[in-house]
Amino acid sequence: MRSSKPHATSRYLAGDGGSTPAVHRGAGLADEVYEAIFARLMALKIPPGARITVDNLVRELDVSQTPIREALGRLEGEGLVVKTHLVGYSAAPQITRARFEELYDLRLLLEPEMAGRAASSITEPALQALTAAAGVNLRGGGKDERARYPQFARQDAIFHDMILEIGGNGLVRETLAHQHTHFHIFRLMFHALVTEEALDEHEALLAAFAARDVDAARHAMRAHLERSRDRLSPAFDQ
Repeated sequence: MRSSKPHATSRYLAGDGGSTPAVHRGAGLADEVYEAIFARLMALKIPPGARITVDNLVRELDVSQTPIREALGRLEGEGLVVKTHLVGYSAAPQITRARFEELYDLRLLLEPEMAGRAASSITEPALQALTAAAGVNLRGGGKDERARYPQFARQDAIFHDMILEIGGNGLVRETLAHQHTHFHIFRLMFHALVTEEALDEHEALLAAFAARDVDAARHAMRAHLERSRDRLSPAFDQ
């Protein structure tokens, strides 16, 4: 069902909380290095704007420079890392309040309508795939929050992207993916409520999709986005 653009699902399902100093060697080494650095960025262990030194990562992860540079290149493509000529890599700066408001204005204009369209056309296999992507398996239960939070940031991106895909407007999907919205927003605040409350809202969306209720899907998406904005906006008051 899913296309290769704008998100590759295989890059979103695994998570690494960054709690171990090294990654496991093997065929998936490059992916594991990517996941380890991604988790550090999302959990703010590498703060926005901080310099990322390849040699430090070599020592910390106990791998060579090659998979690290490959991972940093992927993260640069996702807007999480910036490469500056003659300077090197750094974590992308935090988005401004103005940019935050613009992103939510854009999402509120587009995503409720796409949710309604998805509800009107969703098939049973698509509903099952969307349910699996909703992230409800990431609820508390004693899990390490620093591992769970980056995982949910990834799951949230998949979930919303799948709704856009089912909604059927490729341009809307590409436009929102190009903004790297979810990753920048989740870097604003590391907090369990960002995960738990969002999961409740995902379940409300799933109920609307299961009922094929267009108006309920639009309402649930609008409520989800507005509550997400309200949860995260205090990050700019710190």
